[in-house]
Amino acid sequence: MLGLALIAAAPVLMFGVPTLADEMPAFEAIRAVDAEMASIGYRLAVSNASLCDRQEPGLGLLLHTPDQYSLDVREAAIRHFRFDGPLGVEAVMPGSPAAAAGVRADDTLLGVGQRRFSPVDPEAKASTAALINATRQIMALPADRPQVLHMRRDGVDQERIVIPAPACRSRFEVVLGSDFVAQADGEIVQIGSRFFADYPEWVTVPIAHELAHNILRHRERLEAKGVNYGLLSGVGRNVRYFRQTEIEADILSVSLLANAGYDPKIALLFWRAFGPVHGAGILRSRSHPAWKDRVATMERAIAELEPESPRRPAILTARNRPLDGNWQALLEKRR
Repeated sequence: MLGLALIAAAPVLMFGVPTLADEMPAFEAIRAVDAEMASIGYRLAVSNASLCDRQEPGLGLLLHTPDQYSLDVREAAIRHFRFDGPLGVEAVMPGSPAAAAGVRADDTLLGVGQRRFSPVDPEAKASTAALINATRQIMALPADRPQVLHMRRDGVDQERIVIPAPACRSRFEVVLGSDFVAQADGEIVQIGSRFFADYPEWVTVPIAHELAHNILRHRERLEAKGVNYGLLSGVGRNVRYFRQTEIEADILSVSLLANAGYDPKIALLFWRAFGPVHGAGILRSRSHPAWKDRVATMERAIAELEPESPRRPAILTARNRPLDGNWQALLEKRR
């Protein structure tokens, strides 16, 4: 999860200087939304590991680095989160391997196994590069072998042995701001903080949808077709490929939710609330199917769910095939 919930969670760049009065509430508010994202991502990634042909060691850690905070608040962040090295533990997922090993929030992570994380320039411009690099090193480790965490707590170095839970390989990040950001690039899942504010009971739905994009290798398959992104995603030949990936992700997300113990019908509730307000923009309607048809398609997927977990829907096999643009064959039209 990259602040990461590793799965490591969300890198956050902060702006403005907290006063002594508001420093703690500001930092703790960020920790809370990061931890919620990390917890959901961890649950989805571990519960669906058997569906993923690209896995990582699920540790249950939400990590961050001092240099991801802007210079004007970095000293305050170091003090508040007790940074004492290159990576800090922002949160530990309850019931995770890291929790079982006794890792705590505000511990410092110096390395994992034979890997040691390099310190960064304390005066460097705010960046998540060091966090991403460290997280990628962890993601590359065997998904199911015990790992030694080299820690520091209250100035004392120590080691903790963690037995990871295999997890789908993805980093989970919260993007602060007022936009409804929801995107994935094959390695990362990014969700805007506004989803947590406006749709707190259903925020799991867009997270599962974006994870489905990664599991289905949509970025790779789109790039193989030479599609254009951004404003051009809703123009010409791009449309059919983007619509195909959106429908495939909708269908798989239903199984991801069910496997993780969520009621998959929350996907329907989310789209019935979000769709009429935010799902009908001109560009979005060109590159994405109509929200009512997406609801009908997910209703069908829910009806077809196998009774036993883990559910492995037929759409999983699509990740090994080139996109053909035949999105109509996947879509259930709302009658």
